[in-house]
Amino acid sequence: MNSTASPENVLQARPAVLHILCGKIASGKSTLSAQLAKEPCTVVLNEDQWLAHLYQDEMQSVADYVHCSAKLRQAIAPHAISLLRAGVSLVLDFPANTVANRQWMKRLITESGADHRLHYLNVPEEVCKARLRTRNQAGTHQFSVTDEQFDLISRHFVAPEPEEDFNVIQHG
Repeated sequence: MNSTASPENVLQARPAVLHILCGKIASGKSTLSAQLAKEPCTVVLNEDQWLAHLYQDEMQSVADYVHCSAKLRQAIAPHAISLLRAGVSLVLDFPANTVANRQWMKRLITESGADHRLHYLNVPEEVCKARLRTRNQAGTHQFSVTDEQFDLISRHFVAPEPEEDFNVIQHG
């Protein structure tokens, strides 16, 4: 008898997990998503990559980002749900930084029936800003964010609360 698991058996043996990432800009969400994606049958959906390919020329302000991100979420939700229902785990590299964003992600969990982990990267702002400046200078990211934009966006950040009923894993 062959002891090697077929892809179908691997999917059946491992329930799909939706990994959600919460942390300020440059807190390490994309780095963590790459690590999580090393698990079998796991795919990353990276918001910044999608936005850069679809809306690069349309995004000149934070308001533009909010508008384009909402359109992307609406388009990608059915695909994410289908992948989770098929047994594929997802790392949703979209910021789960507000209650409203997490409610959208909670709907993906509910509609797909998948398990989930909310990874909370609790990194001090000064560390995030230092990483952001390094990233901006290196030009290795799809978007460059100023300190002012970081501050504006961070004003909307809300850490996950127990009443939101997520399986939280804190990273510091």
